[in-house]
Amino acid sequence: MKKILAFAGSNSSTSINHQFLTHIANRIQGHEMKIIRLTDFEIPMFSVDIQKERGFPVDVQVIKNLIAEHDALIISVNEHNSNVSAFFKNLIDWLSRIDRNFLAGKKILLISTSNGARGAAAALDYTKEILPRFGGQVIESFSFPSFKDNFEDDKVLNEVLDLGIEDVLTTFAHEIES
Repeated sequence: MKKILAFAGSNSSTSINHQFLTHIANRIQGHEMKIIRLTDFEIPMFSVDIQKERGFPVDVQVIKNLIAEHDALIISVNEHNSNVSAFFKNLIDWLSRIDRNFLAGKKILLISTSNGARGAAAALDYTKEILPRFGGQVIESFSFPSFKDNFEDDKVLNEVLDLGIEDVLTTFAHEIES
């Protein structure tokens, strides 16, 4: 049994990425799953001045420790204007300042969704490229398009998308067990 930490990069209280993440996490069986909301942590905007004056924020240290305590991660990446959100990028900036290899040895499933037809694919692609720089291994990724049309009451309405999710989850589960 592996320990998996799951979170969405959004700071919205009504985040569709958090809804989708919760659905995905609940489909994984046989592993210990911990879902967190990053908005439960106080994460100031990154600044070298803040780092020099106050050190690293306690809650960013807590998140780093949570990542270290888990074998794998599921991260749902939200998109703002064809890029990752400033909120998520800010967390990555802080974590990488504490430890450049804060993801060392972590196997990662990246997912994304949006109400648009591309399903936050640009933010997903960016994140796929950046996380290995910090030691993470992106095992699988999945972009879920048109959230409001394809997801309702914690169910995937589109059968083809649901089969795609199942394939990604099967591969991810196999890889974290090996």
